Order: sequence, then C-alpha cells, then structure tokens
Amino acid sequence: MNSAPATKSLARARGMRTDYCGDLRLADVGRVISVCGWVANRREHGEHLAFIDLRDRTGLIQCVVDGAADLRKEYVVRITGTVTARTVETVNAELETGEIELKTCTVEVLNEAEPPVFPISERDGGPSVDENMRLKHRYLDLRRERMQRNLRLRSKVNQAVRNAMDAQGFTEIETPMLMPSTPEGAREFVVPSRLTPGSFYALPQSPQLFKQLLMVAGADRYFQIARCMRDEDLRADRQFEFTQLDAEMSFVTQDDVLECISEAVLAATEAVNGSRPMDVIPRMTWTQAMEEYGSDKPDVRFGLKLVELTDLFVKTEAKVFQSECVKAIRLPGGSELTRGRIDNLTDLAKRWGAKGLAWFKVKDGGEVEGPVAKFMSADELSAVLIRMEAVTGDLLFFQSGSRDLVRGVLGSLRLELGKPPINEGLSFLWIVEFPMFHGTSEAGNPIPAHHPFTHPHVEDVEKLETDPFAVRAQAYDLTLNGWELGSGSIRIHKPELQQRIFSVLGISPEEAQKRFGFFLNPFKYGAPPHGGFAFGVDRLVALLAGEENIREVIAFPKTQSGLDPMTGSPTPIVEKHLNELGLRVLPPKA
Repeated sequence: MNSAPATKSLARARGMRTDYCGDLRLADVGRVISVCGWVANRREHGEHLAFIDLRDRTGLIQCVVDGAADLRKEYVVRITGTVTARTVETVNAELETGEIELKTCTVEVLNEAEPPVFPISERDGGPSVDENMRLKHRYLDLRRERMQRNLRLRSKVNQAVRNAMDAQGFTEIETPMLMPSTPEGAREFVVPSRLTPGSFYALPQSPQLFKQLLMVAGADRYFQIARCMRDEDLRADRQFEFTQLDAEMSFVTQDDVLECISEAVLAATEAVNGSRPMDVIPRMTWTQAMEEYGSDKPDVRFGLKLVELTDLFVKTEAKVFQSECVKAIRLPGGSELTRGRIDNLTDLAKRWGAKGLAWFKVKDGGEVEGPVAKFMSADELSAVLIRMEAVTGDLLFFQSGSRDLVRGVLGSLRLELGKPPINEGLSFLWIVEFPMFHGTSEAGNPIPAHHPFTHPHVEDVEKLETDPFAVRAQAYDLTLNGWELGSGSIRIHKPELQQRIFSVLGISPEEAQKRFGFFLNPFKYGAPPHGGFAFGVDRLVALLAGEENIREVIAFPKTQSGLDPMTGSPTPIVEKHLNELGLRVLPPKA
C-alpha cells in the first residue's frame, strides 16, 4: 500500500533524472532512463558515432551517442537512452557499470563549459596537480572521484556517530559560536562587537565551558558535532577551522566515558569499512606509552619497542652510558642497512636533539660490529644482547641522556624505521593516566598537563601539595595509527578541590574568581560528577579514507599558510566597516 507513494517521492527527489549513473546494472537492461551529469570523456567511433562517459557523484556510465561532435569535456548534459548489455568483448571490468551502456541516446545540453584548468579524471592525471591550483579551483577539484568518495565517507562517519550517540541516550545541543575570550588556551580568533565598541567576542576553540555548564543544568548526556576555531600553525593534521565530536556525561566514571566514545568511533569505522577492527579498544598508560614507544600517541601497528637498559650500565666506565637513561631499539635483519643509511639516521637523530646515534650489528656466533661496542665491557655486552633478545642479523640502536631526550629521539627513530603506510590497518588505542602537571612556570609553579579543571586520580589527591609531579590525572587520549584523535577527562566538580588545584598553580581565590568566575559560580548550585571527551572528525575521516592530510577530507580547507586561494581570504576590511567597529589597523611591520 505504501510502496507507490514512496517510489513517486523518490522519483521527484531525483529531479530531471530517473537514475544516477553509478547505480545502473544488468538488472536495468531494457529500461528507458534519463541521467544527468558532466561529460567525463568522449571517444570518436566512426564519422558520427561517439562514446560519451557521463559522470555524476555516483560514478560513470558509457553512452553511445549519434552526432556528439559538439559535446566537450565537462559539458553539463541530460542523456535519455535505453540500458543495453555490452557484448562480452566490450565489458569494462574496471567500472561498476562496465557491463552495460546507454544506446539510442538523445542529448540535451544543459550548460556548456570551458576546458578545465586541470584534468578532472583520475586517469588523466588529476591527483598530480599542484595543491595550490587544486584549492584555487576547488569546485573543479571536488568533482574528482577521490574527493567525491571522501565527502561521502565523511557524511557516513557523521551519521554513524550521531546514531551511536543517540542510541546511548545523548541529546544533541548547540552551543554559542560567539563567546568570551579565554586567552589561557591556544590563540583565538576574535570578533569585534559593533554594539559595544572596544569589546570582542572569541570564536570557540571548543565548547568546553558550555558543555560543563550543561551538566550543571541537568542535561545529563550532551553531544554536538561542533565547529571549532584555533589560530595556530597549520600542518597535515591541523586547520584553523575543524570539526569535533564533543560530548559530556553526568554521574559517570572514566570507564563510562571511554565505553561510550569507543562505541561512537567503532560504529563510524563499521559504517565505512563494513566491520569493526576490534570489539574493545585496548588501553595503555601514559608511562608505558612513553617508555616503550617514546610517544603519547604511539603507532602500535608494528613493534620496534624501546627497551630499558639503564640498570645494565649503573657501574659502567663508559662515559657515553653514564646518564639518567639508556634505551635501545632492535631492528630485525637490520644488518643489511648500509653505512650510508645509518649515517642518514644519525643526522636525523641530531636534528631531533641527540648528540649522535650509537649502534652495532649482530654477527654470527654472537660477535658484534659497530663503533659503540668497544665502549662496553664483556659483561655489559652480554647483558645487552640478552635483554634485547638479539639474534644474528639484527641491528641495535642506542641512545643515552635525559629520559625525555632518549624517549623522544628513539620514538622518532622507531617511526622512521618501521611506520607502515597510513592506510595499512586500523589500530585504536586509549592512553590513560596522564601526569597531572608537566613542567613549571616562570614563577616556579606546576603547569597543568591537560587543563586546570581535570580531576586528579583519586589515589593521588593527597600528593597535590607535597609531590605534585607524581599526581596522575583522570585524563585520557584516543589515538589511531599514531595520530591523536582527541582527548578528555573527568572534571573537578567540588569547589574545595578546584581551589586546591588553583593554589598549586599559584592562582589565588581572588584571581580565580576574576578569570573563571562565570564558569565556577554555577558549580555552587549542585554540580554533578561529570566527564567528557572530544575527537577530531577531520582526523578520523582522513585515516578511514587512507589520506595523510586532513585537507583531502574537508570541502573547502585553507592552505598550510592559512590562505584560501579560491576566495582570496583573508582580505582587508574597507575603512567604512572599520569605522563602524571602532577599529584602526596598524601599518605592516617593516
């Protein structure tokens, strides 16, 4: 009873077409249909006949057209014809529609087009076009199959995330785009107020403050696919504007937050790939990640772990190993590396802050070959080979110095030696138990590793004043293939504990009220225990699409220098507008 109206509605929704190009199959043979799109290619066949490849967002269909001499690439057309099976010898196995074609075609030119400034077809060299040229003509670049696929993939991710959050009882709530400036974080984009000259709004770096206030307001479970802005240096995984899944939950523990966010990202992965890479996302402490991988966002798809050797050199006479920390990496089969390659790796280690890179190769019979071996005693050498589980053909790289330096250099070396391609497998990982504080300010006070509203680990609260750097935070990051997808924490909801944290940071009650009063005052009226998380949608989509740069999954991104070649922004503001806002622009620096 209901099928006919639904079919009519779908037909109306398709507008001037009856079908999309990429949807047609052998089952449609014999149907007279109309398709709309762009001329992707034209191949002459005889004096009047031509094969036209018509492209829309779903794919290509070959149309056999009589009298197509006036059709050019990227003309916008509507073609009506009969779906016909191709002969066996003309089937195109590379196309999903390669078993059929349209014949007895009539063509309506809906719009002519100038020749595109670069090839649209992947087969015509589209991907090799200079990125600046692609971004300047992004409306053409987005016609390419790769970009259409990425945009559809992004839509699937967003839809899957929304469904997963809705199924877990979350309510989608929008938060303000114009908010007060909070300069303690990353650099902000600010918006001058015309009605209050001399005052400014800030664009949100995240909805952090508002989502916590929603917990005070009793929203219980909030989420938002939020647009955020940060005025920071751009790179492959960072843009001025970005999108994140933002969530907050009341009356929960850290385990509850991790479980809900895990469901969202695994559901998004399943929507794209058809299956989940794992049932449960594993966890690793921050300390383990730093000690074994030299990174708080480790790529765990491969081995090459950092091995602790410090205890083996406690009594060493070799100055090179008389340091706070000694670690090494074992590269199986690394004896095949040439001296030139090892010298290149040494240069990289120096760029990462090391004085050099010690190494030796393991030969037959337990013999070793390499400059660092002569500095080790026989006992030290034997202990190292056992600890490293070294066998013939291995190459061992050593680093000695401060613990932070050793972990950083070997962590980077590990990636240089073994990191697989970005699209080779998916390995999600939760990093938990971050330090509460990291480093000291000019005044000698600890600096929050996350933010000052993060709840310390319950077992470590008593150490806040006596040993703050031993305090663990209830903070957590989600990583994927060596990329940080996002971070979150359990929040402080009691004013007394919050003031203890402020005191450790050197912030007096008066200063705290001045800087954070609008945020802290509502907590006097019954704030529930709560925690939350946010992950970057752009980064997740890029990894699921097998892209190494988030610009490839954003419709209209900025270049690495923050420019938009297509619109020419940023642009100067006319003087009349500046006067309305009460602004004066300083002359450029010499």
